[in-house]
Amino acid sequence: MALSIRTATVDDLDTILDLYRFLHTRDAPLPRAAAEENLNAIAADPRLEVFLGEVDGDAVVSCYLNIIPNLTRGGRPYGVIENVVTHPDHRRHGFGRMILHHALDVAWKAGCYKVMLMTGNPDNIAFYEEAGFDASAKHALLAKPR
Repeated sequence: MALSIRTATVDDLDTILDLYRFLHTRDAPLPRAAAEENLNAIAADPRLEVFLGEVDGDAVVSCYLNIIPNLTRGGRPYGVIENVVTHPDHRRHGFGRMILHHALDVAWKAGCYKVMLMTGNPDNIAFYEEAGFDASAKHALLAKPR
């Protein structure tokens, strides 16, 4: 099974939302108008990319890369990866690692000095470490609105 990775377009909205059903299973679906507005905003900003990985034309994996301008580190940007998801029928084939490596390659080519991601699932830490992330390099703190 060969994986092809590309940047998602606004025409991929249904495909992306279908994959996200497996990411946050307790979340209510995003209203269509809000989803369209958000994906249009992402597509319009060259620093934001949703990547889709496909096997035989079917989307099986996705992740979202944000490249953030910076005023330190010589002005080099940094990256944040979010919403990493693989369709359950296609897990354990290396597709998640492949799409993360693709996102990292894009970030390095953009001059990022680091790329971060967070997970709320401790079971995923080994997966991210195998993909090249160092769980001990930084510590994340999370604030949520009250």
